[in-house]
Amino acid sequence: MALVNAGRNFIANAIINNGPPNHFDNTGAWIGVGNGSGAVTASQTDLLGTSSDRKGMTGTYPTIATNVLTFKSSFNDDSSQFTWNEWGVFNGSTAGTMLSRKAESLGAKGAGQTWDFTVTLTVNIGT
Repeated sequence: MALVNAGRNFIANAIINNGPPNHFDNTGAWIGVGNGSGAVTASQTDLLGTSSDRKGMTGTYPTIATNVLTFKSSFNDDSSQFTWNEWGVFNGSTAGTMLSRKAESLGAKGAGQTWDFTVTLTVNIGT
């Protein structure tokens, strides 16, 4: 999954406390899914599909263990009924910052189905 420019800028501003960021915490983090199939580019700020949906965190998510962040949302019942081809992590239910986006085919969610979606982000040190 690719970190996008907006996610990079969020991290840089948070490090120096530049402005009041909306944190990616239990009340502020959202996983979005959509039917867009375009390739990921760093300049993207939202999902590309004509159909999309975002859900907030379940339970005690997100969690952190050393350098691994785990986000989890539940897409229940009659929401998000379309083919899932992309997903991202956001800090807002409709707008906000998209931290990252991935284009991948996950199948079509049908009526009456509940899909739990977990995203794991590993923060690594580069050379």
